[in-house]
Amino acid sequence: MAGALQAIIVPVTDFQQNCTILFDDETRAGVVVDPGGDADRIVAAAEEHGVTVGAIWLTHGHIDHAGGAMDLKDRLGVDIIGPHRDDGPLLAALEDQARMFGLTMAVRNVTPDRWLAEGDTLDLAGHTFEVLHTPGHAPGHVVFVDRAAQFVHVGDVLFSGSIGRTDLPGGDHDTLIASIRDKLMPLGDDFGFICGHGPGGRLGHERRTNPFLAGRL
Repeated sequence: MAGALQAIIVPVTDFQQNCTILFDDETRAGVVVDPGGDADRIVAAAEEHGVTVGAIWLTHGHIDHAGGAMDLKDRLGVDIIGPHRDDGPLLAALEDQARMFGLTMAVRNVTPDRWLAEGDTLDLAGHTFEVLHTPGHAPGHVVFVDRAAQFVHVGDVLFSGSIGRTDLPGGDHDTLIASIRDKLMPLGDDFGFICGHGPGGRLGHERRTNPFLAGRL
């Protein structure tokens, strides 16, 4: 029987991206979501909490979320799962993204071991996560939904008081709003979320107060 789902947030790189370690508090089995970089810090956090990492999950292919995935894969010997294959071109150009941003950190292009699609499920020590395809911020963006825990990892689709940017290649504002309206909000107001940057929250609070969603839901 699964224990409670827990999360450790490890802000990584100059982007201060919320790399998240999700784990079961009984078995200490876990996954790393969106290792943008700083693999040493991620491994140290997992070891500090006694978490055994079984996989890397990616919400999308931007450098601040996937830039450290191959390094972490090599360190831990685990598979990279996700995102949707529509982000394949982004993952194949991570080294170009690094040069564009003038980054000095080590970045490698990513080849996932498994792509994800709408309706796929992932298991974490008895916790079932449903995959929803949520484009708009990035074409192949996915989110991870644990309905039993009323929790969703939304990546960069939604933030506390804001939404994902849509001015990067493959972004589209109307598509992002549709993803929030049609995929996230039907989960219910009581769902808590962790996002890619800054504090998380609850979907109901964002539905009622997020200025970027006013009149759009």
